[in-house]
Amino acid sequence: MFKKKRWLTSLALGLGLAFMAYRAYAGDPTGAETLKKDAGAPVDYVWVLVCAFLVFFMQAGFAFVESGFCRAKNAVNLMMKNLMDFVMGSLAFWAVGYALMMGNDWHGILGTTGWFLHGDAYDVHTYLIWMFEVVFAATAATIVSGGVAERIKFPVYLFYSILVSLVIYPIYGHWVWGGGWLSKLPFGIGAVDFAGSGVVHAIGGTIALVGAMMLGPRIGKYDEKGNVKPILGHSMTMAALGVFILWFGWFGFNPGSTLSAHELRISVIAVNTNLAAAAAALSALIFMKLKHGKWDLGMTLNGVLAGLVAITAPCAWVEAWAAVVIGLIAGILVCLGVIMLDKLHIDDPVGAFPVHGLNGLWGVISVGLFADGTYGNYTTAAPHVIGLFYGGGLGQLIAQLISAVVCFVWAFVCGWITFSIAKGLFNGIRVSPEEELEGVDIIEHGTPAYPDFQLVKH
Repeated sequence: MFKKKRWLTSLALGLGLAFMAYRAYAGDPTGAETLKKDAGAPVDYVWVLVCAFLVFFMQAGFAFVESGFCRAKNAVNLMMKNLMDFVMGSLAFWAVGYALMMGNDWHGILGTTGWFLHGDAYDVHTYLIWMFEVVFAATAATIVSGGVAERIKFPVYLFYSILVSLVIYPIYGHWVWGGGWLSKLPFGIGAVDFAGSGVVHAIGGTIALVGAMMLGPRIGKYDEKGNVKPILGHSMTMAALGVFILWFGWFGFNPGSTLSAHELRISVIAVNTNLAAAAAALSALIFMKLKHGKWDLGMTLNGVLAGLVAITAPCAWVEAWAAVVIGLIAGILVCLGVIMLDKLHIDDPVGAFPVHGLNGLWGVISVGLFADGTYGNYTTAAPHVIGLFYGGGLGQLIAQLISAVVCFVWAFVCGWITFSIAKGLFNGIRVSPEEELEGVDIIEHGTPAYPDFQLVKH
């Protein structure tokens, strides 16, 4: 017994000494060395953190948009899912996701360092980048919640949400942002995506498409002849407020991706972001008026988001007129996407795939067309990005097309595998018909969103 205790004590002491030795090789956890090397670092740190906080606030925007577009009996569920996206995403990205995405490159496939933000990763700059990237990871995960709204089991949702931040988003993100193989394609300067039309939005939007397909449509969405029966959301005012919050947060999403306040291109990025959103809202508004004779608020709100998604990849590399054109096309694409899904009987309650998937891919491709060659690869000093319309030839466009195809295939396959595994683990991925008709708020969470009001069951 004494020998066993001595052995355990020696083991604990050895592990402790190894841990301290490991920590001895840490980076710059106080920031003192960083300040010595760059006296202007605090400006950049504050800039990036404030932008990260703006992107975090977008979680509130997504929660409001999705809840507003869906029925009151599922509002608590949607709020809970948006909350848990950030809760689970933060822990998953801390433990594994960040290392896979931004760690030292292994054969262009994934990162291999930075696990648990420990060791050399205990560094102010690493923590800064982690904070900015984790809010993007949560955004990719939360996009899916709208596409699978009102009928997915809550444990299934948690399962997929963890995997998005743990593996799916980080690995494709590594290929584009972490020095992976897509960024090294021998076309143009390799695939680029300034703030994540593909890395964030197309990944989330495509997984939402898979989820909607595997779940099937909500009860009552289509009649026996296959005609669409609209299921109205319970609060367009909530949805509109959510879009305003998202539009506001996007000024952190895109300009913040410079990762430096010293990159004065942030003014161009902010203007392009705004113009694309406005143009897409207008084209969606006019499209719906011409098609249905009504000034459709819901589609106009989705038009705003479509424009924001589409400009996210090219925002730093285009001038104002191109941002407007990209937005105008995005507004039409989101309308056509919603119509296409209805014809295919794929029920996407908030338009997650048309907004984020379809327009995320359009944003990635648009870089290869409209990049004007006045700005480098994420910084002024790096090789400049030149698209087809500015004399850059087909090189950059080919790189962007490859990246878009890989993005869709990666997200679709990973989404299908994820939901297939969940189907076996949780005895199906969809709530029962009785639970769906009752609403999942009471069944799964034990409380209604509006206890003082009588909800109509339909």
